Amino acid sequence: MAQRKLFLGARLKRLRRERGLQQSAMAGELGISASYLNHLERNQRPVTAGILLRLAEVFDIDIKGFASDGGDRAGAEQLAEIFSDPMLGDLGVGRSELVELADNNPSVADGITRLYTALRELQRQPPATGGSDPRVLITPETWVRDYIQSQRNHYAELEEGAETLGGALGDPLSVAEPLRRRLKEAYGVETKVVPPESLDQASQAYDPQRRLLMLSSLLRPENRTFGIAYQLSLLEFHPIIMRMLDTARPPDPGSRRLLHMSFANYAAGAIMMPYGKFLRAAEQHRYALDRLCADFGANVEQVAHRFTTLGRPGASGVPFFMLRVDPAGNISKRYAGESFPFSHFGGTCPRWHLHAAFQTPGQTIRQLIETPDGQRFFTISRTIERPIRPDLRDDSLLAIGLGCDVRHAPRIAYSDGLDLLNTPATPVGPACAICPRMQCPYRATPPAGRALAVHENTKTISPYPFMAN
Repeated sequence: MAQRKLFLGARLKRLRRERGLQQSAMAGELGISASYLNHLERNQRPVTAGILLRLAEVFDIDIKGFASDGGDRAGAEQLAEIFSDPMLGDLGVGRSELVELADNNPSVADGITRLYTALRELQRQPPATGGSDPRVLITPETWVRDYIQSQRNHYAELEEGAETLGGALGDPLSVAEPLRRRLKEAYGVETKVVPPESLDQASQAYDPQRRLLMLSSLLRPENRTFGIAYQLSLLEFHPIIMRMLDTARPPDPGSRRLLHMSFANYAAGAIMMPYGKFLRAAEQHRYALDRLCADFGANVEQVAHRFTTLGRPGASGVPFFMLRVDPAGNISKRYAGESFPFSHFGGTCPRWHLHAAFQTPGQTIRQLIETPDGQRFFTISRTIERPIRPDLRDDSLLAIGLGCDVRHAPRIAYSDGLDLLNTPATPVGPACAICPRMQCPYRATPPAGRALAVHENTKTISPYPFMAN
C-alpha cells in the first residue's frame, strides 16, 4: 500500500451508502472534512494509510480486502450471473469489465441488478388477463431480502433498544414470563395459549380491541417465547421501527408491511439474545449451536439467524452466511454477514452438503468448499424442525446451512480436528448456468454462453461438456 497510490472513491461511496451516512457524518467519523471526503470519493485524492486504519477502526472493515485490486467481488458476481443469461450471453462481457463496472460505478451496477430482478419477477407472474396491470414488478419478499442484505442484516438502533430491554428482563432461560409481564404491565396486553382451531391457519394473532395475544398450542416453547418477544417489539420499538421504515422507503404497501415484520422479528431475536451477552457466549463456546440454544432458550434456527446479525462496528462476530431450504431445495431464507458464494437469483450447488443434511437428521455436517476463484469457506449444515405443524402427520424437516470464509474457521468449534490448510475442499460453483467448472458430474444445465462439446461417439463425466473460452 505504501508503494502505490490508492484511489478508492467508489468503494468509499458504497461503504457510506451501506451505512446510511451523509458525507458530513462519515467525514466526522473519520476525523476529516466533508470536502476532503468528497475529493476522496471523486478520486481526486488518494486514500492514505491513516485513513485506511481509521476506516478499519470505525467501520470494522478488512483493510486488505477493501484496498485490494480484486474490486467489488460481490457486485461483480451478481453482474456475472446476470450477464450469463441467454438474453445477454452473446455480448461476451468479460469478468474484468464487470469488476470494473461494479467497482467504479456501484450505483449503475445496483441499477442493472434491480432491473434484472424485476424482469425475473415479471417472468414468474401469470400473464395479465386484460387491461393495464400496475403491479410492482419486484415482489415484496425480493425487495425486502435485498434491502436487508444491503444493510448487512444489522440494525444498530434496534440492537441498542433490545439489549437494554433484554438485559432488564433477566435470565434468558426464563425470559418468557418477564416478556409476558412486560406486555401486560406496560401495554395492557394479555397472553394466552389457545387451540390451533381458534387461529385458523395462524400460529399467533393479536387482537388490538381485546388487547389479547393468542399463541397456538402447537408452537414449540422457544417459538412461543419468540412470539411474545415479537409482539412486544411491535409495541416497544414502534417509533424506532417507523423511522427505519421511512428511511428504507419501501416501494409499495406490501413491501412496507413485510419489512415491518422483518424488523420486529429482528428485534425479537435481539431481545432473546442480547447483543453483548450473546456475542460473549458465542465466542466463549466457539459458536456451538446446541450450547447457545441451551444458554438462551432458543432453537437452532433462531441462534443461526442471530449469528448473521453480529456486525456491530468494533464488536463483531464471525461473518456467517445462512440459508434455509426445504427437501425440494427451495430457499426460504438467505442472509449474509459478508461474502456469499452461491447464486443470488437461483439455488445452491448440489455439491454443498446442505442437501445431504436431510439424510442424517439432527447431525451437524461440516465441509470445506472452494469457489471457482479459489476462495475457501468452512460450512456446517443440519436439519431443523418446523416451528409448527398444522398437520401432525407431516414430519417433514427443513435444513439450514451456515458458512464463513475459512480464515474464521478456527474460531468455530466444529472445525476442531480438521486440517484447514491441507484438507481438500469440495469444488462448488455459484449456479450451473454460470459455473465455469468443466468436469462436474453434477452439472444440471450447460453454462450460458459456452459452446457444447458433445459427440455421439463419446460420453463424458459431465452431462454437458463445453468448450473452454
